[in-house]
Amino acid sequence: MAQALEAIGSKDLDVTSGEEREEFVTFTIDKQLFGVPILQVQDILKPIDIAFVPLAPPEVRGSINLRGRIVTVIDVRVRLGLSAIDAEADCMGVTVENQNELYTLLVDEIGEVLNLDPDHQDKVPGTMDPIWREFAESIFQLEGELMIVLDVAQLLRSKEGSN
Repeated sequence: MAQALEAIGSKDLDVTSGEEREEFVTFTIDKQLFGVPILQVQDILKPIDIAFVPLAPPEVRGSINLRGRIVTVIDVRVRLGLSAIDAEADCMGVTVENQNELYTLLVDEIGEVLNLDPDHQDKVPGTMDPIWREFAESIFQLEGELMIVLDVAQLLRSKEGSN
């Protein structure tokens, strides 16, 4: 995984010596920047051979075999109330672990690894779309854009609760 993360690059913002920093793997969905803490990320991949899962909720795209483990593939666009990723689209996957299960989150594209000062982290604004607010842990105001930190456990918990 380290090689995959090195390949997408790392960028330090607001670099100050001696302060605690948090690293986030970033990705875009519908031109919005999202991030998840790097410690939650198991792998970054281009999902291929996604097997259809009958009777699964709409956000479950299917499953893949990742080094011998069956991984559920979640279309994050659908969880966020957007249109599903086109089956022909050139999408990417961020594999995370939640309660000893692996999930690959389908996203539009992978961004950089950002090293951010937690003091610049803000609460989720009340004006955010209620569906997005449900899955947002916090936000960072970056240069010219907003990064939403996804609460992966909540994103997956809600999926499991909607079955």
